Amino acid sequence: MHFLKYIKVRQVEKRPKDSWYDMNLRQLRNGEVRFYRVKDFLTGNWLFKMCIDNEQEKILVKAVKCPAGIRFAQLEGKTMVFQKSKIEGMLYDVISLTKADENDKVRRKIVSSIDEVPTIIRKNYEIKSYQEATGKKALGKHLVTLIKQESKKKFITLFVLERAWGLSQFTPEEKLKDRKKLLAKKTTKIEVDTGNVWSCPLCGKRHRLVHVEKGKTIKHALRKPH
Repeated sequence: MHFLKYIKVRQVEKRPKDSWYDMNLRQLRNGEVRFYRVKDFLTGNWLFKMCIDNEQEKILVKAVKCPAGIRFAQLEGKTMVFQKSKIEGMLYDVISLTKADENDKVRRKIVSSIDEVPTIIRKNYEIKSYQEATGKKALGKHLVTLIKQESKKKFITLFVLERAWGLSQFTPEEKLKDRKKLLAKKTTKIEVDTGNVWSCPLCGKRHRLVHVEKGKTIKHALRKPH
């Protein structure tokens, strides 16, 4: 969907060799670590840490820095784990969505049907049943997303879509509409002729003094007389 182009993901650091603590394995792991900055039009700015464990054939995506606010603060330090699928070259994640209650308490719910999966995820990610992706059954695990191992930015984007978008108090349509209005306001240029005429003391040429506004910026310019 067109909303994805307004989520900007940029790698800012790459460490070929580094370490991290794997909570599931309860041990230190070694491998490649990358950091990504994300500018999301709906929720704000993020910093993510990606840990690539080639031995375990999985990728961990951790939210290091989240946008301001009580809801997003509860995501700081949270991790999504992508594991090897039986489908060659693909990693999977069990689809779960984050919501907030009336007290801004954040909770996560594993989806049980395709109808619960947001359209933007259905349109941009491959979705399979847990059994198709892993070759086994597990109680409470229903649907997964599949991502190619080399599509690193898609892992980051999925974190934002699954974990963060459900916490926004605005819909993507509302936020994009406001964004376009603000952008139009910033780029609108207004020129007002002050009525004052300035003459060059050397050559005598006359110019009109014009007041120029562009967003919050105010400048003045000289224009040729009518």
